Amino acid sequence: MDFEEKVLGIEPKYNGSIINVEKQTVELPNGETATRDVVHHAKAVGILAINKDNKILIEKQWRAPIGKTTLEIPAGKVDARDHTSSEDAAIRELNEETRYHANNLSRISGFYSTVGFSDEYMDLYLATDLVPVDDELPRDKGEYLNIKAYSLSEVEELVASGEIEDAKTIMAILYWKLLQK
Repeated sequence: MDFEEKVLGIEPKYNGSIINVEKQTVELPNGETATRDVVHHAKAVGILAINKDNKILIEKQWRAPIGKTTLEIPAGKVDARDHTSSEDAAIRELNEETRYHANNLSRISGFYSTVGFSDEYMDLYLATDLVPVDDELPRDKGEYLNIKAYSLSEVEELVASGEIEDAKTIMAILYWKLLQK
């Protein structure tokens, strides 16, 4: 069976600074029509940053869409400052958010964050051999972060207790756990 849906029409609903939203009318494989709400998001990066004490850097920050603070790995979108390079974005976000530079930075994987309604694609990086930056880049306007380092067992407990609920962060922690074997 061919699962591909043919887009018959696109109705823009919202164009913002981070996302664009559209309503698509599609033809289903059986010939019927349906609608799809689609969120377009810039490519993004997440960083599994491990310090010299073999601890992961985790950010605590407010997230308006869910109305509470979260514990997350450093992350952000790829934009014009990065010349569309995910690696450049990872270097920049690590500086902006944690005030560190990684002497070793390698791509772990890439994934779609929420395929049911968004096209956001994220590259996940491993950052090690961290050193404080000489020149701190400014944080995004309105970005307030609290950075703390945790051991693997501590973040596993935070996942088990539901204090860490962010998918990219859980994926990074599971990858880090696999590295320990």
